[in-house]
Amino acid sequence: MKLLVLQPYLNLMGGVDRVILKIAQHYDAKILTLEYNKETTFPEFSKLDIEIVKSRKGISKVLPYRASQGFRYGYNFYRMKIREDYDVLNPHISPSERIRHNNERVLWYCHTPPREVYDLYQVRMQGRSAKDKLIYAAMTKSYKFIASRIVKKIEAIATNSETTNERIKRYFERPATVINPGIDYEGFTNNGDERFFFYPSRILVNKRQDYVIEAFKHFVKKSENKKYKLVIAGTVSKDPEHAAYLKKIRDASKGYNIDIIENINESKLRGMYSRSSAVLFAAINEDYGFIPLESMASSKPIISVNEGGPRETIVDGETGFLVNSPVQMAEKMKFIVEHPALAEKMGRNGRKRVEERYSWEAFFEKFDPAVRKVAKSGR
Repeated sequence: MKLLVLQPYLNLMGGVDRVILKIAQHYDAKILTLEYNKETTFPEFSKLDIEIVKSRKGISKVLPYRASQGFRYGYNFYRMKIREDYDVLNPHISPSERIRHNNERVLWYCHTPPREVYDLYQVRMQGRSAKDKLIYAAMTKSYKFIASRIVKKIEAIATNSETTNERIKRYFERPATVINPGIDYEGFTNNGDERFFFYPSRILVNKRQDYVIEAFKHFVKKSENKKYKLVIAGTVSKDPEHAAYLKKIRDASKGYNIDIIENINESKLRGMYSRSSAVLFAAINEDYGFIPLESMASSKPIISVNEGGPRETIVDGETGFLVNSPVQMAEKMKFIVEHPALAEKMGRNGRKRVEERYSWEAFFEKFDPAVRKVAKSGR
């Protein structure tokens, strides 16, 4: 099976990048991308066949950073014609699905419809200048217009969770096949409890690091034990909005025992998981959520907002807790501190659940037939 993976950028160490890496390794596939930074993404990518396409920028030079990115990505995938013969084209982050305009046999693994275009549109518009709001409104309208024509042509769509599938059905009026990504749980361990809560995630507004900071402040007020720390760790992009958000959460952390670590590497990340008391998660209606799985793989309780993908992977009260406010999160943090035996049991339950349900073998048991079906239908 000759598969071509398409992705706008490879410059992060997130869940999407891990899925792309695993698919490319599994099929010995070539990856076609517009941006690749081997220093800031998973080092295993350097062993794969990656082609960096020279992209045309056009008017994107005069647009704001995010708008410029979106325009350039969309324009290049829309006009791209693949000359080599592939059985299946496998785009990932939008707008790479626009490859379908000039090409056939597409299996789109949709990690999510672009959220700043749809469900997070109002959230992401906050704080933008009047000029930027006009630009983003126009580009959102353009994206929706093109998507309405491209997505209906795509041969098959797969996605990571029922949460994302509901978005795909709502916004694109098509169902997708839900194929949960796996996790390399063997690489995660439990190395004790060094009295800190850990929130690893990209630092941006929809990951809501401010939510866990507020929860930690409530925890400090309610807890008799003042020695606990909150550690926030994540990558920060070049987007000025993300830099502004980083400054906001740093300012909010002053006067409290809170560490914010930028661009932590994979080894240190797993070490932090292994030594934490519990892992926190607060992203807005997350598509899937690898962090809860990594927490469970580390045999640590996970305390997550009761939204999105984590509702599908966390068993409330058994592998962690689902909460509806920073105050509730603080209460569960206090519970973890005061009931160490139950916390350890939750950790063991989580590890067992990950081993049974979220392996990469289980992922490819469903993904392989989806690939074969698209390849066969196009022949």
